[in-house]
Formats: sequence, structure tokens, C-alpha cells
Amino acid sequence: MNETRKLLNFVRPYWKRAAASLVLLTTLVFLDLSIPRLIQRLIDQGINQQNQQVVIQTTIVMLIISAVSTLIAIGNNNLSVQVGEATARDVREALFLKIQALSFANLDQLQTGQLLVRLSSDTNAFQRFVQVSLRIGTRAPLLMLGSLILMFVTAPVLALTLLPLLIVTSILIVFFIVKMEPLFRSVRQKLDWLNNILQENVAGVRLVKSFVRADFEADRFETANEAFTERSVRVMEFMATMSPALAMCVNIGMVVVIYVGGRQAIAGNLQVGQIVAFTNYLLTTMTPLIMMTMLSNTWADGIAAAKRIDGVLETVPDIQDDPHAQTLPATTPGQITFENVSFHYNGNTAEVVLDGINLVAEPGQTVAILGATGAGKSTLINLVPRFYDTSGGRVLIDGQDVRQIQQASLLAHIAIVPQDTVLFSGSVRDNIRYGSPTATDDEVIAAARAAQAHEFILGLPRGYDTHVEERGVNLSGGQKQRLAIARALLTRPRILILDDSTSSVDVETETKIQDALEGQHHGQHTSLVVAQRISTVLKADKIVVIDEGRIAAEGNHRELLQTSPIYQEIYDSQLGNGFKPEEAELGRREVAA
Repeated sequence: MNETRKLLNFVRPYWKRAAASLVLLTTLVFLDLSIPRLIQRLIDQGINQQNQQVVIQTTIVMLIISAVSTLIAIGNNNLSVQVGEATARDVREALFLKIQALSFANLDQLQTGQLLVRLSSDTNAFQRFVQVSLRIGTRAPLLMLGSLILMFVTAPVLALTLLPLLIVTSILIVFFIVKMEPLFRSVRQKLDWLNNILQENVAGVRLVKSFVRADFEADRFETANEAFTERSVRVMEFMATMSPALAMCVNIGMVVVIYVGGRQAIAGNLQVGQIVAFTNYLLTTMTPLIMMTMLSNTWADGIAAAKRIDGVLETVPDIQDDPHAQTLPATTPGQITFENVSFHYNGNTAEVVLDGINLVAEPGQTVAILGATGAGKSTLINLVPRFYDTSGGRVLIDGQDVRQIQQASLLAHIAIVPQDTVLFSGSVRDNIRYGSPTATDDEVIAAARAAQAHEFILGLPRGYDTHVEERGVNLSGGQKQRLAIARALLTRPRILILDDSTSSVDVETETKIQDALEGQHHGQHTSLVVAQRISTVLKADKIVVIDEGRIAAEGNHRELLQTSPIYQEIYDSQLGNGFKPEEAELGRREVAA
């Protein structure tokens, strides 16, 4: 229950409404418990003694109590709903902000489908847990306790006779509640699996169709769906045994009351009104027990959800600011230094991704990083904005270790165009402005021009106001990449990181983008350019060839053609033999043409 107690802290800001709900609930319980006593008075003092005045007075009081109880129940319901909804909103917000704060390493271990379930299904389950606790969940034990007390007050002999049955019933309920929580947790684990498959297929439905894998994905979904259904059925079957078991306890109790109470009444030790009142208190005792059992699935589901939500909220981000972290000055030059950097994922020292990287990118330089797929290029540039921390060595920005720089300050000076372009629902203008919300229209257009996006944007149905559909499906890959480059340029970064960001544009457009970057932003930022295509790196100030996590060669295009067999092999495989070093620029132009 530790996780549940932690999440109940989210109720604290609304404690006044929660307290008011409980006060109303307690009042409602007292009113409910008064009804059997009034029935006893109606029978023993009114009907049996043929006292019409008592009958009328008691009936009026019961009607008033019924009306007041209805109003109180409505008030309690409204307050509990308000507290539950507000709590769910705060939990969702806390989860969302926590996900934003997690490092790349944390997100590598958490699947998207799982996080979506935490934000939606798990949060809703905890919301129901709070609402039920403030309504029926609190009312039921109060009714049960009050009824037990009044049973002993009304007919002590009958109460002592039924005490063993009440104890057995209570033990039975505790057994069901304890058993159900792990069952519901297992159901939610199966739901995680199902949601992961759903999320992957919805996001990749076009790929599934293009590779004719619909049958395979259908089988995969059916397996997960069957597992979820099978586990849910097991839980429901287990729950279905509760009602008959408790109903049997109630029936046994009623038989005992009628038999023992009847004998007591015949002997003159009990009045009929006492037996009727006692029977009502017995039902009032047993009904909450049944109610609690029926609601135990909600509690078990809420507790299981609380554990899963707390698991995310308690995740400690791998990347955190040092207590003494400094900020980067606004005029920072943008020198990037890698000092003997090594890296491996998730502490797996057997799989070294980078090893012994020593590299310097001077302010204003364009440094291209070239290498085969899986060589470690993207990993290397991800260390600069501190998406990951090095396993060994240091990454420095203008002489400062990035681990000693506040993350917000560090990222404020860096713009990144990722390999997988991400666009958000909204207009083209909004997407370009994403990193600079206050940018003027002229600045947006200037950034679009530099990214060679202005012309195609004007050709869209509404120009810069054209709506970007989900994941940018109404744009081509090259168009999305150019929008991403414009978005990065608009922030006027000191460090610009391009992670294979022109792979979806043709060579001619790529050449125009490079020329625009050189002409408009020359010397204003340090650029790290990851590339698969040789044409991307020809004019870089420095080209670094990465091979199996190490620097295999370093220099400009002319130098590497003469000294690096790996670079020569890449160059020849893409541009063909016959280019001399002095013809490199001409070769690039010819390829562009």
C-alpha cells in the first residue's frame, strides 16, 4: 500500500472538499442507521399498541430523513467526483512532466505503449479508486460498524449468536480482496503488451501494408488479445464466486435470526419490532460487506494502477543537473571538445559503442561525421546536448564539462535536426516556430529560405498556414526534413547538430541548403553534421570518419582522399573513380546537377 499512500498525496490539495464529502457521508450513515429504530418504534409503539399518532409521526420523520438523505447523497457524489477528477488531472500532469524529465536512457527502457497506459487507463483506475473511497468505500465500513453496534443494542442475544458468522464473512472478504490485487496487476501487464502492439501497428500501418504483413500482425495482435482476454476472464470468474458465497452467509444469518428470534418472541423475551429492527441491521451489516466485495475489484484495480504509476513517478532520471552546475553565457563561442570519450548503453561494458574519441570542433567550424551504419555517429553527437552521459572521458563546451552545465542552459544554445523528423499537429508556421514561439513572420520566412523550404511552402494549399497532419503525412520526407532544419535555424543556435538531416532530399536541394547555411550563418555557429552521403561532407572544415566506435581518419576532403583508405572507399563507392582532389568541388557540383 506504500505506492497508494504516495499517490493519495495528490488528494491533499483538495482535502477540504474530500473532508466535506466524508462529513456528508457520515451524516448519511447516521440517517440510514436511524431507519430500523424508527421501524421498531412504528411496530412496537404504533401498530401493536394501535397508536395512530405514533404511526403518523414516525412515518413523517422517515419521509423527511429519506428526502434529506437524497440531498446529502447528491452532495457527497458531486464532491467525490470533483476530488476524483481533479486528482486524476494532477496525476496525469505529474506523469506527463515526469516523462518529459526522463533521460534518453530511461526512455530506452520504457515502451511507448506502457507510458500511454499509465497516462490513460492506470490514471482512470486510480481516479475510480479515489471516488469510490469517498463514496461507497467509506460508507460501507461505517454502516457495517454502526449496524454491529446497534445489533448488540437492539438484541444482544441474537447479536452474540450471529457473531461467529460475521467473523467468517469478514475473513472471506479479506481473502477475496487480498487475492484480487495481484490478479488485476497481471491483467494490466497483459494490457501493456496489447497496447504496445496497438501503438506500433497504428503508427506503422503504412509499413505493414507495404510489406504485406497484415496477416502476421493480425496473428500477433490475436495472441496478445487472447492472453489479455484469458487473464480477464480468470479474474471475472474468481470475482463471480464472491456474490454467491456472501449471499449464502446472508441467508444463513436470516435463518438464524428468524429461528432464534422467533423462539425468543414466543417466550416473551423479544418484541416483533426488535426482531424486524435486528433483521434490518443484519442486512445493513451484510449488505456493506457484499458491497465492499463487489467494489474490491475497483480497489484492487486502483492499487495495481497506483503501483504502476508510482513506478514511473519514482524513476530517477539518469541525467540530472549537478548542484553546482553553471549556465553558459549568451556569447559562448561554441567550441566542442571530446576528451578520450567512451560510451556503452545501460552499463553493458561488453558492447562498447564509442572508444577513445578525441576530437575538437572549433567555433564556427563545420565538422562532418562519416561512417557506416552502427558506427556510433548518432551516439557521438547525442553526448553533446547530454542526452546521454559518457561512460568515460569528457565532453566540453568552451572548456566546461557538459555535466557541470545546467541542462536548460546547455540546450538553449544547441539546435538539433534529428534523423527521424518529428512534426506536430498545427500549421507549418507553428512547426517552424516551435523552438522560438516569439519569432516574427519575417524571421520564419528567412529560416525557411535558408532550409530551402520557402518555395514548396508557398505551393501548399494555404502556404505557411497549411495544417500539418498527424506525423506530417501530408508532406514528403524531404519537405519534413527541410521544415525541421528551418525550425532549428530559427533558434539562432551556437551549436547546430544535423543528424543525417538531408538524407530525404535530392542532392541538388542538399547543395542549396548547404550553400544557404554557409552564406547566411557562416561563423555564427559550430556545426556537427552526421552523414551517410559523401556529397554532404565535401565542403566541411573537418571530416571525421568513425569506424567501429573509433576515429579512423580525420581531415578535410582533400587530405582524406590522399590519406584514408576508408574515406577513399566511401568516396569511390558513391561518386565513382576518377575524381582528383583538386576536382572535388567540381565533382560535387556535377553530382548536384
